[in-house]
Amino acid sequence: QVQLVESGGGLVQAGGSLRLSCAASGRTFSTYPMGWFRQAPGKEREFVAAISGGGGMIYYADSVKGRFTISRDNAKNTVYLQMNSLKPEDTAVYYCAACKTNTGWAMQDKNAYVYWGQGTQVTVSS
Repeated sequence: QVQLVESGGGLVQAGGSLRLSCAASGRTFSTYPMGWFRQAPGKEREFVAAISGGGGMIYYADSVKGRFTISRDNAKNTVYLQMNSLKPEDTAVYYCAACKTNTGWAMQDKNAYVYWGQGTQVTVSS
């Protein structure tokens, strides 16, 4: 069992930056690929970024490529999402999650994730 707690969300102006953190419980954190997803009102939850257990594989949605950076610190049981050049369309609840499968396609599929945090709100004003 892995428990995930996100933090770092807030209100920021367009062009600004935020860093989200996701703290995980449990001694097996490093074995799980981790991902960030987001859900805007009235829309489905969508993939944002994912990183393998050792950090060697990283994937991004096209909409955030070049602006967002995912990273992890296994010694601290934490995964991060650095978000730069934020746009109003980035407004959403952001969730971190732990994936059950260490393959590229699975890490980009929300259905392959078994543990989810409660989410943190990110609002970007224009």
